[in-house]
Order: sequence, then C-alpha cells, then structure tokens
Amino acid sequence: MATPIIELDHVVKEFKSRSAEGRGVRAVDDVTLSIEEGDVYGIIGYSGAGKSTLVRMINALERPSGGIVTVMGERIEGLPESKLRPLRQKIGMIFQQFNLFSTKTVAQNIAYPLQLDHWRKDYQAKRVDQLLKFVGLEDHADKYPSQLSGGQKQRVGIARALATNPKILLADEATSALDPETTGEVLDLLRQVNEELGVTIVLITHQMSVVQQIAKHVAVMSAGRVVESGDAYSVFAAPRQEVTKRFIATAISGLPGADRVAKLHQQWDDRIVTVLIRQKDVAREDGQVPSSGQNISSLIAQHGVSTNLLYGGIDTVSGTAIGAMTYELDSSSGDVDAFLADLARDSDVFDFGTAASPVDYDEAVTTPMGRKGNANKGADTNVKSNDDAAATAVGKAGEERQ
Repeated sequence: MATPIIELDHVVKEFKSRSAEGRGVRAVDDVTLSIEEGDVYGIIGYSGAGKSTLVRMINALERPSGGIVTVMGERIEGLPESKLRPLRQKIGMIFQQFNLFSTKTVAQNIAYPLQLDHWRKDYQAKRVDQLLKFVGLEDHADKYPSQLSGGQKQRVGIARALATNPKILLADEATSALDPETTGEVLDLLRQVNEELGVTIVLITHQMSVVQQIAKHVAVMSAGRVVESGDAYSVFAAPRQEVTKRFIATAISGLPGADRVAKLHQQWDDRIVTVLIRQKDVAREDGQVPSSGQNISSLIAQHGVSTNLLYGGIDTVSGTAIGAMTYELDSSSGDVDAFLADLARDSDVFDFGTAASPVDYDEAVTTPMGRKGNANKGADTNVKSNDDAAATAVGKAGEERQ
C-alpha cells in the first residue's frame, strides 16, 4: 500500500458570524480522508459543499477549527507561518481563473515562484525553459496572458505551479472556465504531471465528467461532510447517496430519459428495454454489486431475437466500462420472454414496455428486471431487483440529462 501523503482526521472548519447573535457557519464538518502518494484524488460537490475550504486546509491557507491535518508526514494545523513556508513550496496550486499577472509575460509568470524562492537567475531560466516545453508553450514565452486562449492560460498556471518541483498539486475548479475540448487537453496534461513526474493531484470540482476522466479515487461532499468515497469506478458504477447519483447524471451516458423513451415509443412499436452495462463487480461494505450486461450479444444469437439498437452510451472510468444500451425487441422473432429471462439472471434490465402497453418510466427505472426477478416478467409487471440502488442511480441520471 502506498504511503499517505495527506491525512485529514476529523477535521472541522467553522466561520464565525459577523453579527453577535448570528450562528457560525460550519463549512467543513468532521471530515476524515487519507490520500496516498501518487494518487489523483477528486473531491466533488455542488457549490457551497465545502470543497474549496477543505483543500485550503491542505496548504494551511485556512486553519481548521478542530481535527488534525497531516501533510507529507508533518502535522500542520498548528504550525506558525515561518515553518509553513518550506512545506508550501512543495504544494503547487492552480485556479479556475488562472490568477496570472497581466503585466508579466508567460515566462515571467512561470518564473515568479522561483524568484520568491531565490533561485539563481541561470537556474530560473533553465527551469522556465523546461516547463515551457513540458506544457507545450515553447513558442509563447514572450506573450502576455491577454494574448492567450483559456487553455493556454491554464497551461501557464500549471507550469507556474510546478516551478518549485512540488510533491502535491491542488487544482481548485481548474477546468470550470474551459470548453469541453480544452478541458480534455488540460486533463491530459494533469495526467502527464501525475504519471511522469509522480505528483499527487487533488482535484476540486463540481464537474463529475472531470473526475470520470482522470481521478483514481473520489470523495463526494455535501453540506461540509464527505457522504461517499472510494475508488472512482465503484463510486460511478454503484453510487449509494442521492447527491452522487445526481452528479453521475452529468457524466454517464446511456439510459434514456422519460421524454426520450416516449419518443422511442412513438417511433417503434415493439418492446423497448435498456440493459445496464457494468463491466466489473463492485465490492462495497454493504455487499457486492455484480457486473451487468456482459452477455447480451451471445444471448441475442442464442435465442434468435432480432433487435434494433435505439440509444446508448458507454463511458470508461478507471479503464472500466459503465453505461447502458437500449434496444427494441422484435416480438415476431425468437422467444423474447425466454431471452429476457436469461438476460435478467446476469444483468439489470429496464423494461419500458411496448407502444401499445408502455410501462411508467419511474416504475421501469426503479423496479427493473433483475437476477431475482420474475423470469417471465411482462411489459406491465412490477418486479423488484436485487440491485435497486445502482439501477435507480442510472435511472435518475437519464431523467436529469433531459
């Protein structure tokens, strides 16, 4: 097991009210986390969840009201500013709005931390050249921030954060101001920082898609608390908390929403079903959630059922597939009921019925056919799955995308 580089032990942060009668605000509420060296750790939550306050305690820009903060083996919550300076040199930080000096060139912005750290000028120049090459901005050294795109500005921010060879990089909403394509490029660069330089990255974001693309582990925050945490695949594939399920709606494609199902029924007469794709089993404290949708093709061939693929999407989290596929099943071909019975033994199946006999959307996504379901379940039969939690999560994802 890797060594923890950041440990938060029952950390609390309260901000006092400005008025004498007002109650204080608890921005971080009894958070315990351990982040291993070399990890890419995503901390996600909606605005006001306490993410930024939490990350600012890692470099002691905020001091906890209670609890213990240990960084690189040293307790820092009570250290004086004079002893924090060497530690902060090992913690880089990048921001949503880049925080570049408008009157300095790209090279000068990158060199700024080196000047504060009193590096020799020849070493500064060499280090700036290395970083410009690393972030792909060799031809932009003498430009000013106003002459750069958003993605280029963030690359400068990353280069500046790496200037003093940090062991930890804190990224606070670093891609929120970028378009999707540029976000992907910046995340690729951060992945390179992690893999090639061995820097531990802590990502603070409200974008689940960012976590999906790069994070190895995830903590979900709500109202100052960590409500769910684990490896990224487990959190995506089998979420337990409602806030996590809502986040997954912004990242995982596949299950159609209610409006789309209604349109599909207008276009296709026969039975419409969606199969949840979960490539691997998910081990949780409350039991194992099995894989799903791994034998669709073989069962279609085995039962001679004709299908039309209507909708779907497969995403990859930590190299593992998650998603859903929606089919129309031709009732005149093969034995549809036998096919569904076999499929439901090993997969989570959402049955939306036929155009003539549709199943209520909420009923379909909250009571799917499952491994313990009725093998001969018809279009309007309500059977409870042994995997409601995961199914409900994906169902809500489909609804919220519409």
